Amino acid sequence: MNTFSEKQKFRQWWLWVILVGVLLVPVIITIVNKPAQADLVTEILIGLIAPALIVLLFVFMELRTQVNEQGIFYRFFPIHFQVLIINWDEVQKVYVRQYSPLKDFGGWGIRLGLGGKGKAYNVAGNMGLQIVLKTGKKILIGTQKPEEMQAMLVQLVKAKVLKGDMIKE
Repeated sequence: MNTFSEKQKFRQWWLWVILVGVLLVPVIITIVNKPAQADLVTEILIGLIAPALIVLLFVFMELRTQVNEQGIFYRFFPIHFQVLIINWDEVQKVYVRQYSPLKDFGGWGIRLGLGGKGKAYNVAGNMGLQIVLKTGKKILIGTQKPEEMQAMLVQLVKAKVLKGDMIKE
């Protein structure tokens, strides 16, 4: 049996413009205020530490997803240090669907949707794997490969890992 695997990173140009702006603003403010030369380097360094850490977080942030006959494995590094696993016997329904990141979850990243929409893990786009657990909990994992994800679900039905009615909205 095949395995569906995907790695996603934040690649939106507008996000990187904002992050570079966050890095440059403290430097510009420090230079405009014209502190003594000895203080200039210290103030620039102090003003860069927090924004640089935020930029580094986004540089290394990655959503990894794997789907196979055992279940769904996902990890939003460096937030999750371990892979999170959803076994198929915990799942009531699982299907690929379109969603609105802003309207449904308030954006991208690890988000909590209002009105019973559950939790979302996404970095870009508007397609995701919707998981409804037998407990009623909902999890949406974004994907840039919805057709491949759907094909994997169909393959799992053919292999009798999942029931056909489980993969329909």
